[in-house]
Amino acid sequence: LDRGIHAPTVYFPLIVKEAMMIEPTETESLDTLDCFCEIMIELSELAKTDPSRFHEAPLDMPVRRLNEVKAAKDMNLVYQAPGSDKAKPHQTTTTVFPQ
Repeated sequence: LDRGIHAPTVYFPLIVKEAMMIEPTETESLDTLDCFCEIMIELSELAKTDPSRFHEAPLDMPVRRLNEVKAAKDMNLVYQAPGSDKAKPHQTTTTVFPQ
């Protein structure tokens, strides 16, 4: 995320030891895929030289690392529209079309 690319869909195939499968969307350009590969190579080198940096990431995002265990146990969903100062609780029943 710090490199300007949204995290892709990732799967760890169980039939190949230490494998990681990345599935970009069909609409990604060759330039975008090349840029992604360059970033992955850069991150691979960083993992070898300074692996502690990954424990601090993301560094440049408004929200840092989330506590996924707490989020799963304490489902307190709130939505705040961009530019709004009021958070709205998540509604469990919603309609698809305006009434």
